[in-house]
Amino acid sequence: MSQDPLSDILRALRMKGTIYFRTDFNPPWGVAVPEFSNVARFHLAARGSCWVRVEGEEQPVHLAQGDLIVIPHGAAHVLADEPDREPTSLDDVLETSGFQGTGALVYGGEDGGRSTQLICGHFAFDDTAIHPLLEALPRYIHISGSESLNNAWLESAMKFISVESLGGKPGSDAVVHRLSEIIFIQAVRVYVDRMGSDAGSLAGVADPQIGRALGAMHSSPQAPWTVEALAREAGMSRTAFAVKFAQLIGMTPHNYLTQWRMQEASRKLRETRESILTVAEHAGYRSEAAFNRAFKKWFDATPASYRRALHRGLARIRASSFAE
Repeated sequence: MSQDPLSDILRALRMKGTIYFRTDFNPPWGVAVPEFSNVARFHLAARGSCWVRVEGEEQPVHLAQGDLIVIPHGAAHVLADEPDREPTSLDDVLETSGFQGTGALVYGGEDGGRSTQLICGHFAFDDTAIHPLLEALPRYIHISGSESLNNAWLESAMKFISVESLGGKPGSDAVVHRLSEIIFIQAVRVYVDRMGSDAGSLAGVADPQIGRALGAMHSSPQAPWTVEALAREAGMSRTAFAVKFAQLIGMTPHNYLTQWRMQEASRKLRETRESILTVAEHAGYRSEAAFNRAFKKWFDATPASYRRALHRGLARIRASSFAE
């Protein structure tokens, strides 16, 4: 049985961390970062400070040296030296600076005394992978440098990323990319610890009882799970389990199990050469016909056509909403 539902979920999302630039911004400066789908943006203040205005939020966030901000849904946002600075589009900044994709992105005025060095990157998610985890995350997660001191792994990862990014040693890009994935996981953990029962479906992942049931479904999606069986895994009565699961996860155990099975099935169709029947059996379906019907309902394509489209790179197939 899986003992770590959060790791299972992140693995299913096929998250990949990428650093797209480090900055050397000198006042006055302001950069408008556009919205982007299927990514979570992040900015780490390695030196200096700045302000971050996330679209849809009333108040800007002050990012002090050592602070981290994660923007889970890829919302448009502005980075600037002053909270009300009029920004320049990221495309124009890249063109003006002559940035070629390596080294620092140098931009702004000539006040080098207040230089802001940011490490900017994103976590990309597979465009067919969706999960209540992503929906439960807020528009941004701000973690102060002092708060990271209480999370040793986060503090170490943030410091290591800063040193590697600013040092420019051979192999630093690969190191930073791996560490950036740790940053996302740690940011989610900090958010769950901070919010407790108010963390949406993430509260369910962190709950010992519901977490055991999630782990059971994750490790054995093919098992003939019933609410009663899952309640036994959680050590609860059927009624209490069903109510608590729906409250924390935001859907019934049956709906969650179905979406997890479909997520696993889509992964196997992408990454393996297993037959459709074998994939169906792993997803808990006794017949290929029943699996075809269920899969088409979720992905608007049969398993065979889904696999062909992905392997030929001809289409993106979007999953339907998990909530019913």
